[in-house]
Amino acid sequence: MAVTKEFFGKTKNGQEISRYYITNSKGMKAGVINYGAILVNLFVPDKNGNVADVVLGYDTLEPYFENSSFFGATVGPNANRIAGASFELNGQKYQLDVNDGKNNLHSHMELGYHKCIWEATEQEDGVMFSLEDADGNMGFPGNKKISVTYTLTEDNELKIAYKGTSDKNTVLNMTNHTYFNLAGHNAGNIHEHVLQMNASSYTPVVKGAIPTGEIAPVAGTPFDFCVAKKVGRDIDADNEQLKLVGGYDHNWVLDGKEGELREIATVTEETSGRVMKTFTDLPGVQFYAGNSISPTEGKEGAVYSARSGLCLETQYYPDTANKPEFPSAVFGPDREYDTVTIYQFFTK
Repeated sequence: MAVTKEFFGKTKNGQEISRYYITNSKGMKAGVINYGAILVNLFVPDKNGNVADVVLGYDTLEPYFENSSFFGATVGPNANRIAGASFELNGQKYQLDVNDGKNNLHSHMELGYHKCIWEATEQEDGVMFSLEDADGNMGFPGNKKISVTYTLTEDNELKIAYKGTSDKNTVLNMTNHTYFNLAGHNAGNIHEHVLQMNASSYTPVVKGAIPTGEIAPVAGTPFDFCVAKKVGRDIDADNEQLKLVGGYDHNWVLDGKEGELREIATVTEETSGRVMKTFTDLPGVQFYAGNSISPTEGKEGAVYSARSGLCLETQYYPDTANKPEFPSAVFGPDREYDTVTIYQFFTK
């Protein structure tokens, strides 16, 4: 295992940003930067030993200043949507940035964790990024201390471990927003990727992609990935839920017990033979098929557009801050935030 560091660019204020490459002996290499704790690169061998970068992103720092699709980003303090851009906690109402219709999406487009400069600490087989987030910042209560650690193992696992403490009860629901294309970041759409998820239910939404509060079975619907199928098979079906968000962009309710690390999904790309398994201890995953990626020039001059990559964003359910029937993402003095997600790679 090895970690190396290189210059990646400067912020608008002249602060230097570094890329850290984490390498194992199996041909895998992850590139992460201390701006946004972003996963910029993930090089993975295919069935013939040819290595390709399988995540969407940019070659230089400057495009990440915008990054409207959140390529590779660490999203926080709250990922996904909060209805009405507000929530009540301990009898007090907290107002957030209104940035997605009348709702809040991904905390804040400019102040969110994906645009923060994190302190980086190199480890033997990874990098820990940490930051402090003041009480009231972006509307969220509590003085928070946050860390995100990327680790690459000899079992071809990219581990992302999140930890957080707060001196007040607050909402903490972070995720990683990497877009995967197992054929290579520049290989076109992901319709032929085969997905299987250990999720027998999902959370339907209303306009604005806010969950209704219902936990609905996937059986007999386009949302059933309990048996593996191609992502593109039903994505454009005549289904109201799909039409609301232009394809798959929903939270699946994961089988198994929250708090226990378990396998939740498998993605297979037949041409390359690459297989990605996902593990988490969280209760939900947002499967987003990249429906809204605006045409943009990415790494190596590749042009990314709608459905060029897919996200498996492990999480507490969207709008859990306003839905007591959902698993709680409230953390504070009596409950520390501590969760892990793993993306493991094989070939077939």
